[in-house]
Amino acid sequence: MRVAIFIPSYGDGGVERMLVNLAGGLVARGVRIDFLTHSAQAPYLDRLDARVRLVETPRGGWSLARWLWRYLRVQAPDIVLCGKDRAGLLVARVRRLAGARCRLVMRPGTTYSQRFAELGAWSRWRARARVRRTYRAADAVVGNARAVVDDVARVAGLPAARVHLIRNPVITSDLQALAAAAPAYPGFGPEAPPVVLAVGRLAQVKGFDVLIRAFARVRAHRPLKLLILGEGRLREALLKLADSLGVGDDVSLPGFDPNPYPCLAHAALFVLSSRREGSPNALTEALALGTPVVSTDCPSGPAEVLDQGRVAPLVAVDDEVALADAMARVLDAPGDPQVRREAVDAYRVEHCAERYHLLFERLLGETA
Repeated sequence: MRVAIFIPSYGDGGVERMLVNLAGGLVARGVRIDFLTHSAQAPYLDRLDARVRLVETPRGGWSLARWLWRYLRVQAPDIVLCGKDRAGLLVARVRRLAGARCRLVMRPGTTYSQRFAELGAWSRWRARARVRRTYRAADAVVGNARAVVDDVARVAGLPAARVHLIRNPVITSDLQALAAAAPAYPGFGPEAPPVVLAVGRLAQVKGFDVLIRAFARVRAHRPLKLLILGEGRLREALLKLADSLGVGDDVSLPGFDPNPYPCLAHAALFVLSSRREGSPNALTEALALGTPVVSTDCPSGPAEVLDQGRVAPLVAVDDEVALADAMARVLDAPGDPQVRREAVDAYRVEHCAERYHLLFERLLGETA
């Protein structure tokens, strides 16, 4: 079996990390993997299994379409797996023009209904139409959370047989080894104040403004530090907010870190403050490392990961008082780390790769 993982528009987000992890899990099962992206120097690719063939593509436009046409004709992969909508739509169009027989698998990572709600009427209509075109062209659609699966099926009008739930391949075999390194940032240590950690793009959807307000409430009653790993356009606004609340010296935004796991392992608390998520990878990794967590009950993944709040507290989105109260409670009573680790067993790479492999075999059996 030959599988092409196609992600020409490559950044530093969760989709990219999950596809790198999945490539390693599949190649370990004997699947031949081509990983197609625009730059071999992109984030996380240094963790790509050596048995995976890394192929650089043009960045976009007609040059990428022509390149993909030739790739499908000459290399003839059995399966093309796409993690982003535009890539999937391009494969669907070029596959038809090339007369290729590959099966197309799409992997949405968020609930589209939530994204559509943030758009104006015209933009919402266009986005909905694009989602329908993209996912109806796929032979199979794999969501990483039950709510994602249900949402994409409803929005795109897909039959139940074409949509599948497979968790994100978050927990790798080297996670513990990566976490064992010393944290790259000062502030951790037996004599230092506890560190609250958050990870993600500095964007409105991540709710870091609410987190900083909640942190300020907790910080008023105890020594505490807040570390947010990520980069984005809200950096200055978040730093100004921290200064205005009197906690500027206790809030650090050092930027993107390709290995956040030492910080995750040493943090007193991990907080997910998002306004919406698909399947939150950093939350899953924190649980796998046994770190205490608090999360917003945002659509759609956190409630599934935390078993509707039985594993760790869920609080309402944008409620800084409830978030602060939950943070204080968990700092005082962290709970059992083994319970947290067991809660995310389904997110192990080996388990997820097996599920994908079985799906691919079924699709190819239908083709034969």
